Amino acid sequence: MTKTAIFAARQNEPCPECGAELVIRSGRHGPFLGCSHYPDCEYIRPLKAQADGHIVKVLEGQYCPKCQATLVLRQGRYGMFIGCNNYPECDHTEVIDKPDETSIACPQCGQGKLLQRKSRYGKVFHSCDRYPECQFALNLKPVAGECAYCHYPLLMEKRTAKGIILCCASKLCGKAVTTTE
Repeated sequence: MTKTAIFAARQNEPCPECGAELVIRSGRHGPFLGCSHYPDCEYIRPLKAQADGHIVKVLEGQYCPKCQATLVLRQGRYGMFIGCNNYPECDHTEVIDKPDETSIACPQCGQGKLLQRKSRYGKVFHSCDRYPECQFALNLKPVAGECAYCHYPLLMEKRTAKGIILCCASKLCGKAVTTTE
């Protein structure tokens, strides 16, 4: 049984293994280059010329703390980051935008502080900075305060058609809290 491609376009480039022509094929992970003699020759190559983590700009005057090589700005799977120019030998990386720390204590563990983070889809959420030990997370903006009904030590800011209201951050309560301003 042979697999058929969704589409196959000629590329006019020889296969390095058998010498047959390479064609653009479509698979479940997107388009790729594959040999036209597929069942006999299984050569494939990604269609993207630039691999994940390609260099965008060289940062002159900034050096890696591990190996003293020049640092570079790279575009990766999850956005921009700073990394060492000697990448395979040195694995030093730095994040560009660090998560914003709030002064609000984590209501679940009481030891950590809440951090503003971004999911891999770009959505903002707040979670405890002691992540593996404490897995508290909140999708809405946290506000310091106490619930009048259940005495939970955290409130959250909810945007509704009536405007911004404060609600209890406890999943069991969730009631709107009146502010005394």
